[in-house]
Order: sequence, then C-alpha cells, then structure tokens
Amino acid sequence: MLENKVAIITGATRGIGYAIAQKYIENGAKVTILGSREETVTKALEGLRQQYPGVEILGYYPKLDSYEEVSNVFKEVYEKYGHIDILVNNAGVSARDKIYDYQVEDFQKTIDLNLTSVFITSKVAAPYMKENGGGVILNTSSMVSIYGQPSGVAYPASKFAVNGLTKSLARELGKDNIRVNAVAPGITKTDMVANLPKEMIEPLLRTIPLGRIGEPEDVANAFVFLGSDMASYVTGVVLSVDGAAMN
Repeated sequence: MLENKVAIITGATRGIGYAIAQKYIENGAKVTILGSREETVTKALEGLRQQYPGVEILGYYPKLDSYEEVSNVFKEVYEKYGHIDILVNNAGVSARDKIYDYQVEDFQKTIDLNLTSVFITSKVAAPYMKENGGGVILNTSSMVSIYGQPSGVAYPASKFAVNGLTKSLARELGKDNIRVNAVAPGITKTDMVANLPKEMIEPLLRTIPLGRIGEPEDVANAFVFLGSDMASYVTGVVLSVDGAAMN
C-alpha cells in the first residue's frame, strides 16, 4: 500500500510509533524514524533491522521544537531519496499534574513537543511535498482531544490544538495535493498501559464496547490506510481508533 513512499515518523522508537514504522516497512515504504535520544533510536533501529533484514532504515534524534535541527534532518532525507511523501507526527508526552501544582515550564514543555513540533515538522515537510506534486501529513491526536481529562490539562489542550491544526492545514494545503489527517487513539496497550494492575484495567474495559484495549497495531493500521492512495480523497479528518470508548 505504501510501495516506494518515503516516510518520516517521529516518536517511532517504541509503542504506537514503532508499530507504525513496522507496518510502513511491511507495506513497502522507505522509513526514517525519529526519537528523542541517540540510545533509543539506536535500539529501535537494531530491532527493526533485525526484523527486516536487508531493508534500509534511517534514524535521527533532532529536537523537534528546533526548526534548524528538523530542517537539517529533513534535508538529509530528501537529498538521499529525492522526495518526502509521508510525515507522521507521533511524538508526544502526557502529564497528570493538577492545576494547583502544575508548573508553567512543565505546561510549556508539553505544548512544545505535542503542538509546536507538529507545526515545525509540517512547515519543513510541506515545501518538499509540494515540489514533488503532493504528500501526506498525519498527526497523532488522542481520545482526550474530544473528551478532555481531569488533570494534566496541557495534554488534552495540545491535542485539541493538533485537531485544529490538522483541519486547518488540510484546507490550506489541499491545493498543493497535500492531505492532512489525524488519528485519535483510545486506550492502547503501550508500555505504560500494559504495566497497569488488573484492578485499574477492568474499569477501563467497561468503557469500551469492543471489550478490549487497543493494540498498537490497531492504531498503526489506520496510519497505513490514511498514508496510502486508498485514502486519496480523505483529508481534514480526525479518525478515532478507540473501540467506541465511552467517556
């Protein structure tokens, strides 16, 4: 579905981002993963290269809120392959701080990674896509962008904003044949969720009509579809992948 597409995936060293990288490689994409630290990127590259021997996979660790660092990485990828077709903005950080204790600098860090970095990477990628006749920008949102959450307000606020950025960029970049969509995962079996005790999992399951927590692959499949030509007339959408979870 993604044969010979050049894809850059942020936050791809574990969890949903790593699953997206796997699915993209399996569907023929040329994948570049981005992570926050050299050691995590190296470990992820080793895992992917072992799983997919002979497949070329690139990895970098720029500060995503640095326009200069992001520009340098994207330029390297573009010069190597001659095009950038898909950008997946998956990197993000959550928080549970109550408003009474929430430090302004911590709030800002969440906004910088979850929102500002999406603007920067999209700004850098869009000209490359336009030059080559189009492309796809996909953003990871969250079910809390619809319902909110009772603490850690920077996270839902940033994801609400990502939805707005997604819909607005879809309208702005449509004329350049650049589609922009978001995926809003529900409760997904990432490392954090997998380690929760049974007494915390069972109440969560009762809110999900499908009766199970989502797998990273469930979310990654949505990214494959939206990145492919099968979704050529889909843009400006925030696709929930949450088992019809009820707030």
